[in-house]
Amino acid sequence: MLNDPRSHGLWEKTAPPPPLTRPLDGDVLADVVVVGGGYTGLSSALHLAEAGIKVVLLEANEIGFGGAGRNVGLINAGMWVMPEDLPGVLGPVYGERLLELLGEAPKLVMALIEKHRIACELERNGTLHCAVGPEGLKEIEERARQWGKRGAPVIVLDADETARRVGSSAYAGALLDMRAGTLQPLAYVRGLAHAGSKAGVVIHTGSRVTATEKNGGRWIVRTAGGNVSADWIIVATDAYSTGHWEQVRNEQVHLPYFNFATVPLGDHLRKSVLPGREGAWDTKDILSSFRMDQAGRLVFGSVGALRNTGLAIHKNWARRSLRKLFPQLGDIAFESEWYGKIGMTDNALPRFHRFAPNVVGFSGYNGRGIAPGTVFGKILSDHILGRVFEADLPLPLTDPSEPGFRALKEMWYEAGAQAAHFVGARR
Repeated sequence: MLNDPRSHGLWEKTAPPPPLTRPLDGDVLADVVVVGGGYTGLSSALHLAEAGIKVVLLEANEIGFGGAGRNVGLINAGMWVMPEDLPGVLGPVYGERLLELLGEAPKLVMALIEKHRIACELERNGTLHCAVGPEGLKEIEERARQWGKRGAPVIVLDADETARRVGSSAYAGALLDMRAGTLQPLAYVRGLAHAGSKAGVVIHTGSRVTATEKNGGRWIVRTAGGNVSADWIIVATDAYSTGHWEQVRNEQVHLPYFNFATVPLGDHLRKSVLPGREGAWDTKDILSSFRMDQAGRLVFGSVGALRNTGLAIHKNWARRSLRKLFPQLGDIAFESEWYGKIGMTDNALPRFHRFAPNVVGFSGYNGRGIAPGTVFGKILSDHILGRVFEADLPLPLTDPSEPGFRALKEMWYEAGAQAAHFVGARR
């Protein structure tokens, strides 16, 4: 994408093409302008258009350019924060609302894929949160206890069953969450774009917003090629925000994350590595994730950026780690490599902002963008349609605020991941 093979890697190679779009040219009218062509923006646009609302979506680059087209592809329920901690962070009302909403969020993703026949390699076999050592086992057992109290279909697998499902004896156990699954993330977001276009959404790529201004009771959203006049603006730019809504990006600390994809495994190896095709990640502070794509490629990732010295360090670490985790693979070749940025908020939870009257947005998904982004897009559409009032939203209204030492933290994350991976998995 944008002639950078390390931006979207395997996903760009294997995703169906997006709908044909062009930059905005001239002045147009709409009911709602959506800014950002990721999960939140396209979900909100689709749901609004299906309700008969005239929607124009503006994307600065291409559909799925940001985190939506680069992530691992895990459809997770909930957030990183432990379920019982949410009411303590957000208060009992918002905490319970968010838990209920995000616990059920994968269902909406899967329902949209089925309804709109989106070809995105959907797997409904759950995810495995793999425990590293006794401390990791305690963590997943506590997470299972808390979700289990709420009736969630989660169970803790012992080491033997984990080894059978993963294809490695490296873990003390795993939390199996049957609400979750995997998909091809760029294919999914492009599928949402196709569905939105069919529903009447007008999508303009290569159309970066340069300014907004109020004209009477309506908003004028300006780009280099034209303007859109609308009653509402949805800001759905999240961690890749630049320019006019850079405050959304500045509220988040960027955590770099990379993935390598192997060549397709043979039939025998596919039966020994994630034979159930669950998505997986571990409990380490600098975590690793792994999952299979539809063609049998193993996608393996961790924290770090594939640039400068990081490219060689992380690639060598990935090779060593795969040999330790899955010795049956031998020295398997990598077919693709890519990386992106995860936007982390200071409490690891999303945000709801009202930037001005009738200008709203959710952001800050902390590495859990697929299901939350999709469901928050629907919530925004319901809010604009008058079905959900601001007081009934799943998050309180907050003002954007930049965390202290943000730039230093980002440098530390990138350098620290290199240091850890330089010495990691050497024995």
